[in-house]
Amino acid sequence: MRMDKLTSKFQMALADAQSLAVGRDHQFIEPLHLMLALLDQEGGSVRHLLGKSGVNVNLLRSSLGEALDRLPSVQGQSGDVHLSNELGRLLNQ
Repeated sequence: MRMDKLTSKFQMALADAQSLAVGRDHQFIEPLHLMLALLDQEGGSVRHLLGKSGVNVNLLRSSLGEALDRLPSVQGQSGDVHLSNELGRLLNQ
């Protein structure tokens, strides 16, 4: 994945996803982290587009939070998180 090919908004969403993973003591940044970051992004279009498509965004956000709660956490993490294989594959498509 080439970061220079991503929009600045998407790069910020990836940074926010990393912060979510670190804050929850997760070892990997998963697609769930990125989706939640995109939903919460100020000035982003994902929340608006999903809402216009009939998606209950608040329910989706709640479900994403619950799914993140079920991910394993690693104690003693020093903020060193990596992209999960699944997220890496998605970003390289």
